[in-house]
Amino acid sequence: MAYRAAFRCIAGCAGEHPLDAPIYRCPTCGDLLEVAHDLAALKERSAADWKTLFESRWRRTHYPYGSGVWGKKEWVMPLVRDEQIVSMDEGGTTLIWAERFGRELGLDDLWIKQCGVSHSGSFKDLGMTVLVSVVRQMIADGKKVRAVACASTGDTSASLAAYAAWAGIPAIVLLPRGKVSTAQLVQPLCNGAQVLALDTDFDGCMKIVQRLAAEEGVYLANSMNSLRLEGQKTVAIEIVQQFDWEVPDWVIIPGGNLGNVSALGAGFDMMEALGLITKRPRIVVAQAQAANPLYLASKHNWEFEAVRAKETLASAIQIGNPVSFKKAVRTLKKYDGVVEQASEAELADAAAWADRASGLFNCPHTGVALAALIKLVRAGKIQKRDRVIVISTANGLKFTDFKVRYHQGALETATAAGATSHVNRPIDLPNDYDAVRRAIDERSPPKSDSLPHR
Repeated sequence: MAYRAAFRCIAGCAGEHPLDAPIYRCPTCGDLLEVAHDLAALKERSAADWKTLFESRWRRTHYPYGSGVWGKKEWVMPLVRDEQIVSMDEGGTTLIWAERFGRELGLDDLWIKQCGVSHSGSFKDLGMTVLVSVVRQMIADGKKVRAVACASTGDTSASLAAYAAWAGIPAIVLLPRGKVSTAQLVQPLCNGAQVLALDTDFDGCMKIVQRLAAEEGVYLANSMNSLRLEGQKTVAIEIVQQFDWEVPDWVIIPGGNLGNVSALGAGFDMMEALGLITKRPRIVVAQAQAANPLYLASKHNWEFEAVRAKETLASAIQIGNPVSFKKAVRTLKKYDGVVEQASEAELADAAAWADRASGLFNCPHTGVALAALIKLVRAGKIQKRDRVIVISTANGLKFTDFKVRYHQGALETATAAGATSHVNRPIDLPNDYDAVRRAIDERSPPKSDSLPHR
């Protein structure tokens, strides 16, 4: 069956707009757009049949349907012809049971969704495969697109550059100079993107890239383009599928530009509308205290005021004027949502604690989500037997400097605030067996080792 989808205004303005048109805001009111699917047509297949179809494609080698995104093509982007799809087997990422960390925290059922185990090392691949595939089809159909452009704090630029290189489409990325990790900077360089490092922050880069996208031939790849969110919503579907179609109690996700929050809600919405689930999880958005406009709004009846984002270890969410604020608030209201924040010390210690307790290697943004988890457990909002999923958004290997400086006690803002709970330094010794034995014997076992098993 041929399924269809189109852009519609999130404010409810009349009319639809084709998905292969360079349009990012409603021409009537200027609000953001979202992708609306023909749910009536999708309902002609039963919930059981959809589950069977998705299971038959899961992690298979039949291109492109083994992808975690394109295995749900009918729900994501049905208009793209298979031969135009640009996929690098994104999605299908692991769920790790953080048993020991959960036990130390007082939880029985804590899981980490490792979205950083993807081609470019972040969840951004889920959305970029959709956007670049649509652009590739636009070009094949004779539409004028000479480049795809984005503003980025690192991960978006890496993902765009990789997928654009695969497709042979020029990519332009605008980065705030000196505010992304070396690993993040080198990724788009290696993939041939034109990298422009601007003397501003992400919000400044975003203003300029929107002006670029207003010119003919430059296509916008940031998450205000709702094509991205269609791929990112598959995280919600994957989580439920990995639990044999059971819905967790809580999902905790870091929030910066806030597109990922609404994408998460969209995935659960679609499963509920098509009968695959009957329960909704509660959604938590975790923000760095240094860049917390959503958190502040949640304390003031959702009245939004942009902030000047301060420097934070969680550089990818150092955003003071998030484009998808309205979409995020709508999702949080529907999903009985919570917004929490984390200081620099809290995010650094949380990331290190989970590393030590569960063999993880968390990025600082995941540290923000973990810090929010810790606060909600200690406040009694998350209960011992709740099933909790923390979304890990990027691979910690992109942030080795963050990890090294933590264990050296050299994270200026975090260490000054007392983030040293889990520091683990190498011990320098002479080439002497007795010195090695003394060091081993003198080391006290970690406190967690003396805790009883449940």
